[in-house]
Parts: sequence; structure tokens; C-alpha cells
Amino acid sequence: MCVGVPAKVIEIDEYSAIVDVLGSQMSIGIIFVPEVQIGEFVIVHAGQAMSIIEESFAYESLEEWRKLVHARDAEGAS
Repeated sequence: MCVGVPAKVIEIDEYSAIVDVLGSQMSIGIIFVPEVQIGEFVIVHAGQAMSIIEESFAYESLEEWRKLVHARDAEGAS
């Protein structure tokens, strides 16, 4: 099973980009989506942007990721 995380592109440098994922920044490859622009959202898997996605889908998906993190944190506090 593959899991992709939505990320917002905040900086581009040739074949890599800096993205924001839930407040954390990381460098990823953008060789599969060379047309991506700053401010767009991508799905990241294994350090690579796999596709450009709509902003509305990104926010929906990020909300679900937040719920998972909160559920995990709540379970660990028990």
C-alpha cells in the first residue's frame, strides 16, 4: 500500500522543491511534475511529488491527517 501526503510548494530549485506538510518543511523531488508552481499542492510519496492536486482536495486530505494525528496522540495519553 502506498500513502501520499499533500504538501504545499513554497520554494522551487530546478528539480527539487521545499514543501510544507502540516507545518513541517522538507525538500522533495519534482522530476515527475516539472510544471509545478509555487503555491500549488502536490501529493508526496517517498520524497517525490507524484502529482499536482487541487487546493480543496489538499485541505480535505490534510484535515483527515490531522484527525489521525490527534487520535494517535489521544490514545498515547491514555
